[in-house]
Amino acid sequence: MSDLMHTTVADPIALEERLRAVPLAPGVYLWKNAQGKIIYIGKSKRLRDRMRSYFARTDDPYGKTARLVAQIADFQVIVTSNELEALLLEMTLIKQHRPRFNVLLKDDKSYPYIKVTLHEPWPRIVATRNPRWEEGARYFGPYSSAGAVYRTLDQLNRLFAFRPPSRCPDDKFNRHRRLGKPCLYYDIKRCLGPCVPGLVNQNDYRATVESVCRFLEGKSDLVAKILRRQMEEAAERLDFERAARLRDSIRDIELIGQRQQVLRHDDADQDVIGLAREEGMAVVQVLRIRAGKLISAESFPLQNAEGERDESLLASFLTQFYDAAAELPATLLLPAPLDDLAIIEQWLAQKAGRKVALHTPQRGEKRRLVELAEQNARQKLDELHLQWLNSEQRAVAGLTEVRDLLGLSALPTRIECFDVSNTQGSHSVGAMVVFEHGEPKKSRYRKFRIKTVEGANDVASIQEVLRRRFWRAAMVIGEEEQPADERVVNGQTDAAEQEDGEKTDAPGSQSDLERQETWAELPDLILIDGGIGQLNGALQVLRDLRFDHIPVVGVVKGPNRDRFDLLLPDASDLIVLERDSAALRLIRQIDEEADRFAKDYHRKLRSKSATASRLEEIPGIGPKRRQLLLKRFGSLEGIRNASVDEIAAVPGMTRKAAEELKSLL
Repeated sequence: MSDLMHTTVADPIALEERLRAVPLAPGVYLWKNAQGKIIYIGKSKRLRDRMRSYFARTDDPYGKTARLVAQIADFQVIVTSNELEALLLEMTLIKQHRPRFNVLLKDDKSYPYIKVTLHEPWPRIVATRNPRWEEGARYFGPYSSAGAVYRTLDQLNRLFAFRPPSRCPDDKFNRHRRLGKPCLYYDIKRCLGPCVPGLVNQNDYRATVESVCRFLEGKSDLVAKILRRQMEEAAERLDFERAARLRDSIRDIELIGQRQQVLRHDDADQDVIGLAREEGMAVVQVLRIRAGKLISAESFPLQNAEGERDESLLASFLTQFYDAAAELPATLLLPAPLDDLAIIEQWLAQKAGRKVALHTPQRGEKRRLVELAEQNARQKLDELHLQWLNSEQRAVAGLTEVRDLLGLSALPTRIECFDVSNTQGSHSVGAMVVFEHGEPKKSRYRKFRIKTVEGANDVASIQEVLRRRFWRAAMVIGEEEQPADERVVNGQTDAAEQEDGEKTDAPGSQSDLERQETWAELPDLILIDGGIGQLNGALQVLRDLRFDHIPVVGVVKGPNRDRFDLLLPDASDLIVLERDSAALRLIRQIDEEADRFAKDYHRKLRSKSATASRLEEIPGIGPKRRQLLLKRFGSLEGIRNASVDEIAAVPGMTRKAAEELKSLL
């Protein structure tokens, strides 16, 4: 256990005694760093043995496990009754804390789904990134990208002519219903016209939507059979226009079915999993096969794959992906067997309400499918690797040129850029964007509502933003007292942000303290959007707060953003950035990102102000109701698009008030 000496543990002997006291029972363990932050979550059927194994000698002192052990300062153990409970608890905790050393699905919180609102009178088929698993609705996914979802919806709309998801929200549907006239999509045969009474009855429209669901399930043969019967019935009624439309749909569905067919002798539903990895990067490919037909192929990158065995990567992917999946097939085909095969099968069966089998085929048609999935995963990995190399090379070249132009002693690893935005002095805001190693670090972006400056005074506004940013840094470092009105909220700004309805953490909570610590991360270079006035104002603030050792540069743009030059303190001439230089590309990217971030926040405040003013004119909508409506729907347009039932469901609203509000908007 001598490797305990290579951790950040304050008392290695005491930790050793605590490890000896860990039971030989199933459960979950949480490794923590010196700040108390969870850095890894794992499970084991024998907790003590698994935890002590981390401190065995390793042949790779720079590997992932060695880096993890070097940061361990404390741990927590949660004993469970069995291995399945340990698996479920581990999944919940990883989703909640997303520890930096765990294998994670990249951007798993935002994977899109297709939602079919079968519980509504006239069902919609829409894309959603926030599935609420409403009773009566059906969900398909997750998909790897929004583009894949929108392409699927467009193809389905061409085949089945349901309400166009992006063109027919409820407010437009109801408006056309009142007018008695359908929109253009009805004329071009992309919608059956459910908004106008008499064009299509409710049963026929619902049957069309149910055909979409069957198609998404891979049952294209059954869909074609149903549509052929409908075509014959339409022909018997002499409705030749509908019969012709159904004939075209049947032809297209049969062509798609022929292209989708991948299994000759097996109509089972199964997902085929492929894995490819290289240099710490990993991609998992999922081929969804339903009724013997390939209905989708999705690629999912994994984070923190370095040093992990294939079996461990696959287990981590399966538990995270299928925990959020809308459906589970009868069989999963894997490229390698799992260590916890029985436990994961038990969990999947519990989730699906039926048996779900995990197989690792060694030969035959199913093995060829796994190899096909692996080939697709390898292709996606090569694309990501090439993108990463190109991005890294561009970033290093840009940082090197900036260093040489400014005479810095080292590459500016962290660059912070500050900008302000207002409309004739109203709704003034400031923004700080952060680039690390030449790439945007969006979790470190900050936005500020200007409090002390009246009118359009960019110099004073920049000074306020710099003062608040570096006062917080000084406060965390311990050089200054925090002013009473400067409290970190949502890791981005101050108490003013709370007025915008953004979620906040209680002061003093762990996440609040962690966010405050990010203010102590100092830049290697500061960029100020503006000329000599803004630059000198920023320098004065940095001198006052004793951060004047950080290099500061002004960014001066041409009249049409045709050039970006740098202005050094006390310099008489600008540093002209040559066209197509790596430095110009980097500086332009950083400056334009700061400009975008500041303007987005400014537009948000201006829009909220205009919305609040419009709502103030409506009788019966007081400050409390106004605040709750904006919190629920986000904007005036969101309230317009909401149904009366949705508005009435807002706390404090009644159905009568909701109906009156809709009529006035």
